[in-house]
Amino acid sequence: MTIALMSHDRKKELMIQFCIAYCGILSKHNVCATDTTGRLVAEATGLPVSLFLSHAHGGSQQIGARIAYNEIDMVLFFSDPQDNAADDDLRYITHLCDQYNIPIATNVATAEMLIHGLERGDLDWREIVNPRGNKPFSI
Repeated sequence: MTIALMSHDRKKELMIQFCIAYCGILSKHNVCATDTTGRLVAEATGLPVSLFLSHAHGGSQQIGARIAYNEIDMVLFFSDPQDNAADDDLRYITHLCDQYNIPIATNVATAEMLIHGLERGDLDWREIVNPRGNKPFSI
């Protein structure tokens, strides 16, 4: 499965801590992320993370395009509800995930539910929808 990681600035440390805690599960999957989030997660965990552009340079649009082409199986987007400037990106990604039936978590509580479900096999239906054999895409 391919898991996209995104986080607003004030939630980056939470994303890092989440990825450290669930590194064992994440290591069994392809992880991609916007630039800053991905670099921080890779440095903290040693996970290979495919990097998109930063948020400011179109990383959200790159992830959105991958969602539309059914190349992303799950999105973990830790959002800062007090950052009104970031609402457009969150709305854009959430809309695409709803449109294409991609599981998305916007907070750590939901992310834990998804990551445990991923480990149990609850998301194996994505392999039927998108049988690409877990091959990572090239960026």
